[in-house]
Amino acid sequence: MEWLKKHYDERPEQRFINQLTFREVYERVADLARQLYLYVQNEQRVALYSPNSADMALFFLALQALEKEVLLLNTRLTAAELGKQLKALNIRVVFSHNDRFTAFQEVQQSKKTAVKLATAWNREHIAVIMHTSATTGEYKAVPLRWKQFYAHVQASRQRLGVTAADNWLMVLPMYHISGLSILMRSLYNGTQTTVVESFDEEQIINLIENGGINMLSIVPTMLSRIIHRIRQHNLRVVLVGGEFVPDALVAAGIRKNIPLHKTFGMTETTSQVATFSVAEHPGKMASVGLPLAGTAVRILNPDEQGIGEISINSPMLMDGYLGAEGHPGFFNTGDVGYSDEDGFIYIVDRRRNIIISGGENIYPREIENVLYQLPEVTECAVVGRPDKKWGQVPVLYVVSSLDEAAIYSYLAKHLASYKLPKTIIHLAELPKNAAGKIVKRKLEVLDGKQQQSDRQLKY
Repeated sequence: MEWLKKHYDERPEQRFINQLTFREVYERVADLARQLYLYVQNEQRVALYSPNSADMALFFLALQALEKEVLLLNTRLTAAELGKQLKALNIRVVFSHNDRFTAFQEVQQSKKTAVKLATAWNREHIAVIMHTSATTGEYKAVPLRWKQFYAHVQASRQRLGVTAADNWLMVLPMYHISGLSILMRSLYNGTQTTVVESFDEEQIINLIENGGINMLSIVPTMLSRIIHRIRQHNLRVVLVGGEFVPDALVAAGIRKNIPLHKTFGMTETTSQVATFSVAEHPGKMASVGLPLAGTAVRILNPDEQGIGEISINSPMLMDGYLGAEGHPGFFNTGDVGYSDEDGFIYIVDRRRNIIISGGENIYPREIENVLYQLPEVTECAVVGRPDKKWGQVPVLYVVSSLDEAAIYSYLAKHLASYKLPKTIIHLAELPKNAAGKIVKRKLEVLDGKQQQSDRQLKY
């Protein structure tokens, strides 16, 4: 409660969550904690199941005041997936926005119990547990402690700065670290956050053009849907990351004078560990960021071009996955890339996405970046398909008005022949997770089913 109490004392009428002031949030969190106590008094861990809302933020903060470890559940998971996660962590109590579990409304209407609330957060205490990574299908439980959040909010503030007028839009799900970290930064900085339930283009455009927000965290697939519609803005920071950011999208942001800050991070690193302003470093446009304070980067097993596995050590880095041994200092991110002479990080691709065809490494991001130069290409993703002759071959999934011949012709002018997709498949939309990131694993599964079907037809 210490950050919340500090702002309650120093700036009680400053807005914090939507239209709620720090005074109102502090009082509601204290009351809610007293209502929650009887539900959780015997529990070490509990869970929250909800889309973005002010209520979800209040419940999270109230559970922190009771020093509970909080698992944030993805609302897009199936009942079986939810059950598996809850059982693995021995969680018996779940609060939800609806009546699927114990409803928020039920708690809010219950009696208060006298209980002493935490006035300071124990830095070694696990504040939140998140599961990652949905992109691979192998979920791991990531425990994030208050010491990691302390390091994150301080380093982020140092890089991005803070003003009294800051109002950070939370459109990314709070059950992802990219969403929760916005709440944490706003709480630490004593500034406002505007919480919206989901990505609604009209709502976001209105908030931007009317000056209701001046800070925004967003993934490229979301930004690409609104960037050409923005006519005016008062944006101070647009933090974009979470997946590959096409050069064409960055260039569009520069033309619109939108203050893009490319960023790199993951759940295991408590969100961003590298960030930079594109406008301040135009020569580094291809980079994903400059490491934040206290973050060290190593490139493991580099090839002759200096490209290797990106490994990170940082005070923002988790101690280790639940139920597994901790990492020895540096953590292998699973990304392949390099660091330049100024320390900027460049990601070539995810290690698991690299396609090895006839002994040659093919980086899907390179192909995707070329395609995103075409305005007719809305979304694209390249995955590897097993091949008896070459080992693997690239397959392109694309959302575009261009036909297969036009796409091949364009790619052939910009890429070596071995990098050209052997198959192009048009879709109405590529599969994405709750944060708006394209999920290549689902495309790989789809491609595998298609190949199996084709083989059966041959017989």
